[in-house]
Amino acid sequence: MDDSVPPDLADHPDRLRWNAKYAPDGSAGADAGAPVPPAHPLAADALRAAPDGPVLDLACGPSGAALSAAAAGRPVTAVDISDVALARLGAAARRRGLAARITLVQADLGTWRPPAAAFAAVLCTGFWDRAAFAAAVPAVAPGGVLAWEAFTAAARRDRPHLPAAWCLAPGEPASLLPDGFRVLDQRDVQGGKRRILARS
Repeated sequence: MDDSVPPDLADHPDRLRWNAKYAPDGSAGADAGAPVPPAHPLAADALRAAPDGPVLDLACGPSGAALSAAAAGRPVTAVDISDVALARLGAAARRRGLAARITLVQADLGTWRPPAAAFAAVLCTGFWDRAAFAAAVPAVAPGGVLAWEAFTAAARRDRPHLPAAWCLAPGEPASLLPDGFRVLDQRDVQGGKRRILARS
């Protein structure tokens, strides 16, 4: 185990699962030079819609969105439970001269809490947890945007192994937003997913 991994995450099943996805041999350095995907289309839309200011990228993986935001001059906080994913993102940021703008945070989103009203854009494009969503919403600064995409319950027809807790219920996540948020767009997209873009 890497000594930099927080002890409470060392044997966390989500860390182990995502590390295995990003580097099958389990080595954080093995894929550090692997290409980083481009910014997710929803994240790209959110960055265009967001006012100037910091970006929070949740369950970021080796995030093209974090790199795009940093390249545009925005400070980015990128949070993921996978040290392998964060190593890939960090290596890509260094190659592009962007490391000073990206803060990498290894954390379990089930318990990690961002500061309130601190981010012009809060992004999450591959993860769903109601508690994490509830914690992320207050992190959006006034006038900022929230962009989220996750599987819907309908996705379980084709992916019966997908836990119901990882899937949006009908109307979510728009139905979970507090007063003061305006939904700019919510739609179901290919792959049994739903995305939302909302402004605080």
